[in-house]
Amino acid sequence: MCADLPAQIRASLQSQGFPTPSLVWIQSAMPNRIPLPPLPALVATIKTRLLAADLTTPGLLESPAPAFPPNLSNPEVKETKLTRDIPVQVLDIDNLTKSKWEQVEELEAIARGEQTRGREIIRLPTGNENEDEDGVASEAASSAAAGRNNANNANAAASKSATHRLVLQDCKGQKVHGLELKRIDRVGVGTLNIGEKIVLRRGATVARGVILLEPATCAVLGGKVEAWQKAWVDGRLARLREAAGADARG
Repeated sequence: MCADLPAQIRASLQSQGFPTPSLVWIQSAMPNRIPLPPLPALVATIKTRLLAADLTTPGLLESPAPAFPPNLSNPEVKETKLTRDIPVQVLDIDNLTKSKWEQVEELEAIARGEQTRGREIIRLPTGNENEDEDGVASEAASSAAAGRNNANNANAAASKSATHRLVLQDCKGQKVHGLELKRIDRVGVGTLNIGEKIVLRRGATVARGVILLEPATCAVLGGKVEAWQKAWVDGRLARLREAAGADARG
């Protein structure tokens, strides 16, 4: 292996705005094959593995890795600004504009591998139906498709007006809440994964211990920690069902 290959990979990731992994970690994450793939393929492989890693893993990021300053979450501090770019990972997400039951339905769809598409009833033709019946079935399918498009448009409009609250963790394990100040398209239940990586840009505002998220200072990089995602969906469903049931009883 070329001695400076890990350094080339690191430089490529830095140029793309990703957290800077250590050379030792890059070496350990390299594919175990000879000959190695071309550099662009290696960069893509290391990027995927970086986005799937836990940022708190010792030795993952180049030292000293950027992290939240002490007491950033102090609610007594009226307002401050981040003085450097800080990579974080998502531990929790909450849609503040949906009721608990709506969130339950949304998470159940995610657990089934579905997305919210509205309620549809589609009549499929069977082999015993004649041409007239097929025509009725086709008309019903067309009507259902139109209904689906209307539902999707309504969901998209609702998504544009949503406000989300996140729990964000830096490489030292420090946790801070983030709140959408302006809508960020890639932030949403079902679109933002648990363990997904975000870079909070220098100049981001922190008010009363909460980071105010907006597109100019919040870059969503992607990724997911698979085990965290499943545990989050299962655990949050249970908590929401319990809370929704308590509300109904109250």
